[in-house]
Amino acid sequence: MSSSIVISCESCGTKNRIPAGHLADVGRCGKCKAELPAAKEPIEVDATLFDAIIAAARVPVLVDFWASWCGPCKMAAPEVHQLAREMAGRALVLKVDTEAHPQLAGRFNVQSIPNFVVFDRGQPVLQRAGLAPRAEMRRWLETSAGRAPAR
Repeated sequence: MSSSIVISCESCGTKNRIPAGHLADVGRCGKCKAELPAAKEPIEVDATLFDAIIAAARVPVLVDFWASWCGPCKMAAPEVHQLAREMAGRALVLKVDTEAHPQLAGRFNVQSIPNFVVFDRGQPVLQRAGLAPRAEMRRWLETSAGRAPAR
């Protein structure tokens, strides 16, 4: 993966490459100039895209470390998905498949899943294992802004 993601324009279908640092911004389609909304879905990442987004994000980022075989992870998924929609433009939500990217999970000592890490200004400011209600995850993001030292 590169340090950008591709989003299709809802108006004309053109694929637009969005740099990691602009995923929480509203943009414009390169072809028809229609509005491209801020990321409103959880973004599946590998280590390269994870590092790019965490380094460039100007909003708090919630990372969901999960695996397909994990029952609690499956229970958390709809809440994480809805959280991404609710926080679009104010936060980003990333998903890391611990089976596909164990080295990334290892960087944060993820030993049980689901495991959530909140980043602010590129720094982890909170980490919690286990299920959590969406309202609590939202509170983590809202109270994390500005907690990390300025870069």
